[in-house]
Amino acid sequence: MLAKVQAAAVVGVQARPVELECDVSGGVPYFDTVGLAELSVREARVRVRSAIRHAHLPFPDGRVTINLAPADLRKDGTSFDLAMALAILAAEGTLAQADLQGWVAVGELSLTGALRPVHGVLAVAEYAAAAGLRGVVCPPDNAPEALAVPGIEVRAASGLAELVACLSGKRPWPDLPAAPERMSSPHKLCWSDVRGHEQAKRALEVAAAGGHNAVLCGTPGTGKTMLARRLPTILPEMSAAESVEVTKIHSVAGLLPTRAGLMRERPFRAPHHTASAAALVGGGSIPRPGEVSLAHRGVLFLDELPEFARHVIETLRQPLEDGYVTVTRARQAVRFPATAMVVAALNPCPCGHHGAGDGRCQCSPLALERYRARLSGPMLDRIDIQLRLATLPGAMLRDGRAGEPSAVVRARVQAARDRQRERFADVAEGANWTNAEAPMTALRKRAPLRPAVHDLLLRALDVHGLSPRAHDRVWRVARTLADLDAAADIGAEHIGEALQFRWFDRDHAAQ
Repeated sequence: MLAKVQAAAVVGVQARPVELECDVSGGVPYFDTVGLAELSVREARVRVRSAIRHAHLPFPDGRVTINLAPADLRKDGTSFDLAMALAILAAEGTLAQADLQGWVAVGELSLTGALRPVHGVLAVAEYAAAAGLRGVVCPPDNAPEALAVPGIEVRAASGLAELVACLSGKRPWPDLPAAPERMSSPHKLCWSDVRGHEQAKRALEVAAAGGHNAVLCGTPGTGKTMLARRLPTILPEMSAAESVEVTKIHSVAGLLPTRAGLMRERPFRAPHHTASAAALVGGGSIPRPGEVSLAHRGVLFLDELPEFARHVIETLRQPLEDGYVTVTRARQAVRFPATAMVVAALNPCPCGHHGAGDGRCQCSPLALERYRARLSGPMLDRIDIQLRLATLPGAMLRDGRAGEPSAVVRARVQAARDRQRERFADVAEGANWTNAEAPMTALRKRAPLRPAVHDLLLRALDVHGLSPRAHDRVWRVARTLADLDAAADIGAEHIGEALQFRWFDRDHAAQ
């Protein structure tokens, strides 16, 4: 007898349909899987056979063949265990084919028949909804994740025997576990913790408002890391669509907590400077998301930027420009979202004291040049905001007055984001565009520069030797400054302030 069950393979952050066909025939008992199944899928034969027997369900005595179609799609992982077991039981006659109609089965089986959670269930649930299927059958620990997708049914059971009884109508489905509350919790850090550094705080407020990348340069202990770690506290809460995007990436990566619903807090990732290129942008024989994708819609903080290997830093050029990462392997090319705010911190020289004015820096011109050469011009060109932090005077540190709390700054950032959302609302794909994400064609059309203001920008380009890409970056930052001021048009003052945030360009031009 032949039976069919719907499953799905997660490729990148998307699920692709997989149909399991099970044929049971006479002959010497044998269990075989075909259809480009990797080792972990072939190993499922042992788990499935043991799970069926421990659930006191009949396992066919003859030859069992399972085909995972399409055969040209690579299947990996343990998420096919449940679908394989259901296909065998349907082919054997324990389940009717109608009992499985419209359901996508996903889950790992233990040897005793218990259902264990797997990665990427949110992507599978999205596929089921898009395909017009009835719903998803999954382990209880994955149910809250699947429930985040509207328009489908989600059913879960703790073991194979219980699940088969529910599918066949012999017993009601158990109640689904409730997802833990995951709304944004109060941050332990606050913007008011930072003393002084008004220009740096202004720069990061602009970065948060427009989604701009930023690099902070300063001597050790000036507060670069302190500022960066408080940046998430002034970012607005994620929209529902952004929460789904972020949760899906973390689910695929296996970083979503057990029985968790949608993530609400924007991610903050801070990889060590010894991280490899694959760790930063994604990779592996089976492509997995890297740090820049795990920071999607949040902040990727690169402390001690020049200490990263140069080729590792250069791998960020594509995601900084395009907002996604493409990982290419012999069998497939996978795209991961990577629209993260990249915030980097670095010292001005190897010893860290160049330009402090206290005579402590003993770095030679050659050492200084080599240190700066670790950051290429094209890479710096893609960073909108570049700032040098000054050492705070002692009187500033003794000042006990607190600055603005995060909530006050976040309100201004949210207002600026709302103006950007209205600006690009009539563009189909631009619902969540920030000024940093929007294509320049759209920005020129909806945020044009007056001729006199544009002339000012062009003259500054000639004086500082800025590239055409830097011209566009200044335009974007100036538009964000205007949004923070609730100004309809970009003024000369906005261009001037945006140019002040190009410290590396001005520093190199002065040399």
